[in-house]
Amino acid sequence: MSNRRLSLLGRAVPVLALLTVVVPGALSSQAVSGFRIPVEYHKLPNGLRVVLSPDRTAPTATIAAYYGVGLRNEPRNRTGFAHLFEHMMFQGSSNLGKNEFINLVQSNGGTLNGSTRFDYTNYFEIVPAHTLRTMLWAEADRMRGLAIDQAMLTNQQGVVKSEVRVNVLNQPYGGFPWLDLPQHANTNWYNSHNFYGDLAELDAATLEDVRAFHKTFYAPNNAVVVVVGDFQSAEAMGMIREYFGNIPSAPQPAKPDLTEPRQVKEKRVSKPDDKANRPALAFAYHMPDRNTPEFYAMGLIDQLLLQGNDALLRQALVQKSGLTGSVTGGINLLGNMFNYSGPMLWTVSLFHDKNVTAERILAASDSVVERLRSTLVDQATLDRARIKLRSGFYDVMNSGFGRADLLASFALFDDDPSRINNIESEFRKVTPAILRRTAAEYLRPTNRTVLSIEPKAAP
Repeated sequence: MSNRRLSLLGRAVPVLALLTVVVPGALSSQAVSGFRIPVEYHKLPNGLRVVLSPDRTAPTATIAAYYGVGLRNEPRNRTGFAHLFEHMMFQGSSNLGKNEFINLVQSNGGTLNGSTRFDYTNYFEIVPAHTLRTMLWAEADRMRGLAIDQAMLTNQQGVVKSEVRVNVLNQPYGGFPWLDLPQHANTNWYNSHNFYGDLAELDAATLEDVRAFHKTFYAPNNAVVVVVGDFQSAEAMGMIREYFGNIPSAPQPAKPDLTEPRQVKEKRVSKPDDKANRPALAFAYHMPDRNTPEFYAMGLIDQLLLQGNDALLRQALVQKSGLTGSVTGGINLLGNMFNYSGPMLWTVSLFHDKNVTAERILAASDSVVERLRSTLVDQATLDRARIKLRSGFYDVMNSGFGRADLLASFALFDDDPSRINNIESEFRKVTPAILRRTAAEYLRPTNRTVLSIEPKAAP
């Protein structure tokens, strides 16, 4: 969403330690052995959830603040407000003026970013470990209060509108497919409105709106702070209590109902694009509910069908037939299969030549999908999917930010960051029968939405 954005699936920082962890006094601690991520979970009296995960393989620390408001649970009459507010958090706080937060991190040799996702907005810094106290103070300072004025708001309204024009309105294939498909596949307004925001509603935002939004949604009882890296837990927890502990909580509005009805008829949508010069095609299926056996089966189906050079759709559409040069997609195009809460799509997208019809591509895809819906995969195939998924999962966890992102998501959505250590076992429970049952229900044609981009630009 932001030009400051980094990938949420960051790739960095090698080697996790083999650990045995005992965390006295934490809310969700346990004695474990083997390959485990250390997880210490605390809650402050003001409702702030805190997750600590020491890792002394490098003298760095990742500090991540996640707020439980994102693209699809922003106020109904303020579309785009969650994203606009992400920008406002860099404009100034009680003790740091405009850009001073950024300068503070970068002058200490760190990096930082923020992003807006379906169900949260996050901010994080990766810094030398000895600056942890300073960075926690700075992060608490902007949670405690913004110091913004009308000029800053007007400026950022212009920045966000420019971002919409650059990334969507004036961009070939702008918004394809991450912004387009949810608006057609879903029926619930919260899941189907323009997440980038209506320009008129962005213009209509007032300074009072910004202050009210911050007071409500950026309260500690709607937030998680995660620290990953080289620190002493007791010392870090003391800093967090000192800087965050007296920030007042705020009443939270009822969470919007995000549920979607079961789709019973395929949807077909065409979108003319006067800047595109070749067709594009995307199709998406509604996912099973998060944390169900079928949810984990879909994670493996994604590996079988779409991820890696051996993926069945890649073989069918690219390597064998040449219908397209590449095919991409997956679960949750704005993150991964763990960092969202609510309905989600499994999406496939590709570009193709004009002499290749969408029907040919869909027929080739259907032949692959139908085999999965009707035939039990063998154990070797299932094992290969698990290995691919496991490789990606541990790649994410090996990154300070990747680990912080998972811990924050499990704390924010499940109130249980220790789930990070149970994910593999959930995938091990998936049998060929569960996988076939999941494919039969969730990859049925009547659960699919197809989006075709009609090019209008000269080739």
